[in-house]
Amino acid sequence: MGPMPSEKRAAGPFTRLDFQLVLLRRMADHNPDLVEDARRGLGVSLAGMREANKRWQAMVRSPRARGSLSRYRSVLGEPESRTPRRIGDLDCEAWLWPLPLWPGLRFEVLTAPGGAVWNEWLVRAPGAEPPVLRTLDDLTPWSCTVDEAARAFAPARPLEGSAPTRWGLAFTAPDRRGVRREVAAEFTWGLLQRTAVRG
Repeated sequence: MGPMPSEKRAAGPFTRLDFQLVLLRRMADHNPDLVEDARRGLGVSLAGMREANKRWQAMVRSPRARGSLSRYRSVLGEPESRTPRRIGDLDCEAWLWPLPLWPGLRFEVLTAPGGAVWNEWLVRAPGAEPPVLRTLDDLTPWSCTVDEAARAFAPARPLEGSAPTRWGLAFTAPDRRGVRREVAAEFTWGLLQRTAVRG
């Protein structure tokens, strides 16, 4: 019997497929069914996803670990685009990579001068149709990014995330009857995972 797919990945370089599994692993706490469907669609076992996450953590924590930007380039290749961006008084650059699992999104790494990474998350792909977000019913898991929710239900207030790859937003949104509700939305790698109505 030949080696399992996860064993092949463990012996070879860390790939774009492995990186998608790392993103999924972080989302599994909130949406295990969506993650399960995505994992099966990628043709990877649960053990394979765990192995990919284990290898990623070892890469990040290694004393010889390369910088975040170099690590992303080694795994994802050259970015699809590099766009200058100004945030306040600071000039930075947004690097975008496509991920087959989410064709309408891009993995964005925001870099400071000198190559330091400021932020890393999923954003809508340039030119892709954004979601229509009008009510609470539109806020389904994986339906939108942090920026899209913040714009649709402005003004939104950032909330502290429960982990480094998690973000939160607090805002008001109407329910299906038009009654405005206080909402706390949770995002992992920039993608909506769940909402909680607070009032």
